[in-house]
Amino acid sequence: MKKTFLLGMGLCLALAFTSCKSSESAYKKAYEKAKQAELAAEAARAENTYNQQVTPVQPTTPANNYTPSAGVREERVELVSGVGLKAYSVVCGSFNVKANADNLKATLEKDGYNAKVVFNAERNTYRVIAESYDTRDEAARARDAFKSRYPNRQDFQGAWLLYRLN
Repeated sequence: MKKTFLLGMGLCLALAFTSCKSSESAYKKAYEKAKQAELAAEAARAENTYNQQVTPVQPTTPANNYTPSAGVREERVELVSGVGLKAYSVVCGSFNVKANADNLKATLEKDGYNAKVVFNAERNTYRVIAESYDTRDEAARARDAFKSRYPNRQDFQGAWLLYRLN
């Protein structure tokens, strides 16, 4: 009986090891086939990328040779401090606390700007305006000049234009 049992166990072990090898090799074959397909697809993508022809874009210049670099945000605001709020303004800071807006306004006034603080009730935000103008082009030029005056101040590099809604 021991001999039969040992013979049966040996046969089971032999079958178990041979079946694992066959599934492992099938797995290995499928993996290598998928890897080759992936490499072929990558090579095709790379070939298509290098063979594409690029057509240069012809820039157009407006009549006044000036293109503002960003759009204008429209908001309803009311003047809190300062004088002479016009239609277009260069906004250089936005705060939830009025004291912070007043501090920035004082700093800008020391630098020679006619700074103002306005309040946007919809957003509950105080906006600090460096300068205010009647036309968009004037305001865009002033915004760009403001950014170039303070190249190392990342907060001022985000200056934008505000159109005051009545």
